[in-house]
Amino acid sequence: MTPVVPDAAIVRRPRRLRSLWLLLALVMVLGLMLASVTIGSREVGWADIWAALNGSADGFDEAAVATRIPRTALAVLAGAALGMSGAVMQGVTRNPLADPGVLGVNVGAALAVVTGIAFFGLNAAASFIWVAIIGAAVTAAFVYTVGSLGRGGATPLKLALAGAATSAALASVVTAVVLPRNDIAGGVLSWQIGGVGGATFVSIQQVVPFLLVGFTMSLVAARSLNSLALGDDLAAGLGERVALARGGAALGAVVLAGACTAVTGPIGFVGLVVPHACRLLIGVDHRWLLPFSAVLGAALLTAADVLGRVIVRPGEVDVGIITALIGAPFFIYIVRRQKVRAL
Repeated sequence: MTPVVPDAAIVRRPRRLRSLWLLLALVMVLGLMLASVTIGSREVGWADIWAALNGSADGFDEAAVATRIPRTALAVLAGAALGMSGAVMQGVTRNPLADPGVLGVNVGAALAVVTGIAFFGLNAAASFIWVAIIGAAVTAAFVYTVGSLGRGGATPLKLALAGAATSAALASVVTAVVLPRNDIAGGVLSWQIGGVGGATFVSIQQVVPFLLVGFTMSLVAARSLNSLALGDDLAAGLGERVALARGGAALGAVVLAGACTAVTGPIGFVGLVVPHACRLLIGVDHRWLLPFSAVLGAALLTAADVLGRVIVRPGEVDVGIITALIGAPFFIYIVRRQKVRAL
């Protein structure tokens, strides 16, 4: 397997420069959070924001801010989860095309949730999260197994094809499950697009513990991912327990992707675009790459949500559509690149 490695000049980033990029990214996230709270079908001012933060929702402007605050928080959390999940998946598989959407993990989580709603009467957000994580894990294992068959093992192209085929098949199953059920069709089909418009503080509180577990598992695996990037044999020679390291990192990525999908629906391409952009800025050291991917992922998803509210005002475009429009051309570019060596 031969993933992408940036040029040596890109890999060797000074610590001070990395810290500067991370600080700038954090400032950008804060600016986008402010924009997300203030921009929408109604423009609001500082007085409205302050009133909403103090619990007032009497006026239209204060009510709009009160709705946008949890929406903004969910966009930040979901973007961070998807960005870090994509970086971990690319590191685990040494595949520059890896992403929760491209590998079918998000659709697997969505199918599990839809099946639970349609046939088992699930209606609690906490149960959605557990079911989504299980569905994401099963799909990830299936795609990796299929992509590993044949000569050469799990090559980037084979994994991408296996993920695309699995996504198409599972999406068809989701449609088959939902269409006969008029009682759930409207809500599920809207949720399938992927968005943060229905965010509430209750749903955020329920998903945060799962995301914290996923973030922690992924960050703990950062040093192991650096070893795995050298190849399994060399990593084992350096004392790394390859199977355990790969399994722990993959589980962290699956928890992040599954929990995120449970509350936002399947949002694609964030985990594909963000890690590549991060490598250009800070190099390939996963100890820096993972947190930076989380910050930049939060920025991308929040910006996409704000953009979706602006371009068709007073209506809005779901964030899943915006990220697809951004990510699809980037995916084609990555596939067509000729310099594919190592992450």
